Amino acid sequence: MKIITGDEFKNYWKANSIRSIDKAVENSVREIIESVRTQGDEAVHRYSSMWDKSSPDNFTVPYASAQNALRNLQASDPGLAEALKFSAENIRRFSLKQREQFADFEFQNVPGIFTGQKIIPVNRAGVYIPGGRYPLISSTLMCLIPAICAGVKEICLASPPAGDGFPDQRILASAAIVRDVCGFAGGFSIFSMGGAQAIAALALGTETVPRCDVIAGPGNKYVAEAKRILYGETGIDLIAGPSDILVIAGAESSPDLIAADMIAQAEHDPDARARALLPSQDAAQRLAESIKKRLHDLPSGENKNNAGASLQAGGLIIVYKNTDDAVRIANAIAPEHLELHVREPQTWAGSLVNYGSLFIGESSAEVLGDYSSGLNHTLPTLGSARFTGGLSVRHFLKTVTTLRCEKASGSRESLEAAKTIARAESLESHAWSAEIRLW
Repeated sequence: MKIITGDEFKNYWKANSIRSIDKAVENSVREIIESVRTQGDEAVHRYSSMWDKSSPDNFTVPYASAQNALRNLQASDPGLAEALKFSAENIRRFSLKQREQFADFEFQNVPGIFTGQKIIPVNRAGVYIPGGRYPLISSTLMCLIPAICAGVKEICLASPPAGDGFPDQRILASAAIVRDVCGFAGGFSIFSMGGAQAIAALALGTETVPRCDVIAGPGNKYVAEAKRILYGETGIDLIAGPSDILVIAGAESSPDLIAADMIAQAEHDPDARARALLPSQDAAQRLAESIKKRLHDLPSGENKNNAGASLQAGGLIIVYKNTDDAVRIANAIAPEHLELHVREPQTWAGSLVNYGSLFIGESSAEVLGDYSSGLNHTLPTLGSARFTGGLSVRHFLKTVTTLRCEKASGSRESLEAAKTIARAESLESHAWSAEIRLW
């Protein structure tokens, strides 16, 4: 593990926080998008044959298959089925509470001028869930439930086919759990397709797949690039990069707890980033030793390899001087996940402003945010927490504004002001539009 001081952080961060676009990936994805735009299902079939495990003749998966997958899961692994249901209920309650915070209003701004806003859900949402060796069944809950709680009427779920032509059975079962827990009676379509071609189909529409207003969900670099390119033709949640965590700890903090959370993040991917802020070199060394021991004790396999590669490439321990120094560094990093393993963590929270989710106190494990507390685990990465938050019901809502006028002193003054400003901009027809309404 690399250990640096807070004074060394600025130069380190300048050299290690550069975002770049892989031009080969961009060019490949642009070709896929344009093929789907012009050739529809034919292009999706062609790319699916190249990269997915199978390319079914019909992308549409009957909802009965999801119901059957749930019954099989309840029989074969009732513990997992119950855990998914428990988590879904927590996510639903949290999402509904979020939805309450978005409200319509109208008020009289000045006499005769009534301004307002309306909160309207998008009509159709697309959700993409990757397959692969570790299908993200939890992301099925995290992406579907906020859309349903926002009030979306139609949902299209896309996931790559497994060998039998259908998406992973646990993803299908998770979708059925969501629909049951939320009592969703709207349109619910499932499509067996993956990769950038699936994102293009959801964004643009094909003969089989309807065009979606918003697309949410994780994926590899091709999926992320497709969302980046297509933003504007459709809405997106986030452009996801490698996952990351930052733990701020005190002298009394448990190095084993910090190590557990850092390694848990590192096992995602060799590009994942696990970092910690410690108040002394001694504390930093104890953490480094705990991480080394835990890595050694992990069973051999891909997870151990991922964690080791991640920590070797980008694992970082920073020794901070004081609270202000730690806060400065944390806000610069803008981590996806920020944990506070300090005394009186609530006193730190107000100064920390750049993070995807904040985990207050060492009992508030990040893994609870990943799965079962109700928080959404789709969060900003690569420092984008500086300007956005994570996936929520707001991604499936539009805030639109309204204007209603009556003849009164304020509306006359507003017309006069509009006329004056329009003429200052040499837009005479604008001025006339205001002037003709004066009384």
